Amino acid sequence: MKLIDTVRERLPHKYREMAKFLVVGGTAWIIDTGLFTFLSHTILNEKVITSKIISILVSTVVSYVLNREWSFNTRGGRERRHEALLFFVINGLALGLNLVPLAISHYVLGFNIDNYSQSTVSIADFISANIIGTLVGMVFRYWAYRKYVFPDELGHLGDPDSELTPGSEEAELRGLDADRRDRR
Repeated sequence: MKLIDTVRERLPHKYREMAKFLVVGGTAWIIDTGLFTFLSHTILNEKVITSKIISILVSTVVSYVLNREWSFNTRGGRERRHEALLFFVINGLALGLNLVPLAISHYVLGFNIDNYSQSTVSIADFISANIIGTLVGMVFRYWAYRKYVFPDELGHLGDPDSELTPGSEEAELRGLDADRRDRR
């Protein structure tokens, strides 16, 4: 706990948000990669694209909950239904971006079981889907979450560095007090 408090004190708010986003992304990546590896080497070994779609969908649900409640808990501005819909639309677009390197690897460059050994194909799949695709999707997601899903800064309520405090006139005028935020 002391290490977390030290990091919290030394990092400006925008970097804490990005650090939280990266932790959530790392967690989602582990879920995505683990499930993709399991599916593509067992029950869906001939269907790597389907395996990747399933693994991304599962990790996206986990990602929404963690991003909403932790990474971007000082941002919002939308009703939860609208926010969740935008989150999943953006993740649908990011899913497409994430699949592009895997599809190029398999269908354009020919890294498939017909042309290469299973170990070579597994390595190519891992690099294209779980490294290149994930990096492309991550950059897009961070930008889109801040711009569209969680667009409004909620004033870092409870943050000692914040100029806004819960119950202050400015927080109330901006609709940023905790009671109103929780009702959204």
